[in-house]
Amino acid sequence: MPATRVASRPHLALLRGINVGGKNIIKMEALRACFEAAGCTQVATYIQSGNVVFHAPGRRRPLAALRATLEAALAARFGYAARLVLLDRAQVARVVAEAPAGFGGEPARYRYDVLFVRAPMTAARALAELRPREGVDTVAAGTLALYARRLIARAAQSHLTKLVQLPVYQDLTIRNWNTTTALARMMALG
Repeated sequence: MPATRVASRPHLALLRGINVGGKNIIKMEALRACFEAAGCTQVATYIQSGNVVFHAPGRRRPLAALRATLEAALAARFGYAARLVLLDRAQVARVVAEAPAGFGGEPARYRYDVLFVRAPMTAARALAELRPREGVDTVAAGTLALYARRLIARAAQSHLTKLVQLPVYQDLTIRNWNTTTALARMMALG
């Protein structure tokens, strides 16, 4: 009897804390090789901030189990406490679809960031930890991410820059809106 092939599914891994401020420097070629060694296929990276689109072969397994496998592989290969947000194609599409109306529409006036939430943290719980500055920052929660908008002309007054000092920051990874939509397009093609 011939073996049944199980179709692979596209996923997005968003690594946090690599190639920032001279810490945890990882070349994208080495990152792709690490994912391939963990059994992933069709591995592609996008820019140098730890965005990996890949297919997870084999039987469907919980995202938390796949995330744990990948975090262990990254920690073993690169020697750092790896943490990532892992999403499937439908979840990436949902993040883009849930953006507030007009989000990303005035890039000359606002900076737009998507704060992806690492389970078990939720977007609603993360939002409760933030203190946006009125007139400068706005933050809205979706299901899997927060949507932050900062007035560029008053960026120095933003309270969102203090996010790195909050405990919730350990459960978030941030991508700008352009990167987020580019990754969604990559996922749609995968």
